[in-house]
Order: sequence, then structure tokens, then C-alpha cells
Amino acid sequence: MLLEYIQAAMAKAKYEILPDNGTYYGRIPGFKGVWAQAETLEACRAELQSVLEDWILLSVRFNDRLPSVGGIRLKVPRISRKAS
Repeated sequence: MLLEYIQAAMAKAKYEILPDNGTYYGRIPGFKGVWAQAETLEACRAELQSVLEDWILLSVRFNDRLPSVGGIRLKVPRISRKAS
């Protein structure tokens, strides 16, 4: 399910060439703060996926709600942080 979620999010990615330096910029609409910039489109895609994966992990860590994408919703159970 996680791989399908990542693939669906990456399918929504938007890319452009920045006119000031010719590098590629990529972002995923609906995923605030998920963006990447690189010298080639392939490098930009790889970096964007890495950023997305980190963003998902941080969202889970802080119990943030993950957006639905491509009809897929990741539901992460809430974990109590009570001290033992």
C-alpha cells in the first residue's frame, strides 16, 4: 500500500525548468513542502521521491494526517506516547 501511495503521489508531480539557471524544479501539489531541484529531470525526480518519503515518515512521526492521493488513503494508527 505504501509503494502504491508513493507512486500515485509521484504521478501528480509537476516539473519545470527554472529560467534563471536551467535547473529542474519539481513539486507535488497537495503535499506542502515537498519539492526538489536538480541539474537533470531524472535527478529531480529521484530527489523529489526521496523528499516525499522523508515527508511521509515525518508526518507519521508527528501524527499528521496524510492527504489522500489517487484514491489511496494511508491510515496510520495513533500511538500513545505515555512514558513507561
